Amino acid sequence: FLNGHYEIMGAISKTPYKTYPDGFPLELISKIQQAIGRDVIGNVVASGTEIIEELGEMHIKTGAIIVYTSADSVLQIAAHEDIVPIDELYKICQIVRDLTKSDEYKIARIIARPFVGRPGSFTRTSKRHDYALDPPINTLDLLDRNGVPTIALGKIADIFNNKSIATKIKTKDNIDGMVKLIDFAKGNFKGLLFANLNDFDMLYGHRRDREGYLKSLEEFNYYLPIFLKNLKKDDLLILTADHGNDPTFKGTDHTREYIPIILYNILFKKGKKLEDRETFADIGATILDNFNIKNELGIGKSIFDDLRNN
Repeated sequence: FLNGHYEIMGAISKTPYKTYPDGFPLELISKIQQAIGRDVIGNVVASGTEIIEELGEMHIKTGAIIVYTSADSVLQIAAHEDIVPIDELYKICQIVRDLTKSDEYKIARIIARPFVGRPGSFTRTSKRHDYALDPPINTLDLLDRNGVPTIALGKIADIFNNKSIATKIKTKDNIDGMVKLIDFAKGNFKGLLFANLNDFDMLYGHRRDREGYLKSLEEFNYYLPIFLKNLKKDDLLILTADHGNDPTFKGTDHTREYIPIILYNILFKKGKKLEDRETFADIGATILDNFNIKNELGIGKSIFDDLRNN
């Protein structure tokens, strides 16, 4: 089993993470309640925005945390910042992370989902925090071993559990992410700059908000030329995704389609259509090739191989 980000970086997980389409086992919920000293409500598969509207008022009245999941291997904990302060919510998530590390539960991520507001107008905040497990050996590890630092923008550091990350920088939203990318492009950074623009997924994809998704794409298109203008001759840009999330499709979960892979360098003389790839891991293999590092992961083929042969 490989989730999107891990597969991109060539991380092979030999045992799959577990999903919970019927909610989490009651014995786990009981362990959580005993460990944190608060009750749990929810314990269903749900959209994050919908469940806080449905259970937010009860949460405020009782102080019970809202627990829910999705089609992914995640246990998400939502709490109002005035009822469960951020530091306490993060502590709760760390406790739950420790309870679910074993193969018995094998949950990929515990996610803190703080929100604010009043019944009928709750809003999730940017203080989300992910608690992952250490990923298997991957591209980031090989970069680190060879003295190539990785700077993680957005939720990347959380996804890789800070493993082989030299510097982590939080972003408030897509625009903040693009501004930070532009700032790095203007400097002389050497290494891998790994950024995730999460608004497409979290704010518009899952919510099937077509207009919001379009507006977010337009914002990205505004900043992209500024970013490209500041890239240098030895900079390689790879635009991609870790999964689909079609805002026009039914439901609220990720959608299955091919991901885009777009490579750009100032010295490229003309465009070329790449053949469909066998695995996302070709991206990680290409990054290693870019830094002249041998791919020891057993998965992935550098896209440069195809370009050299043509």
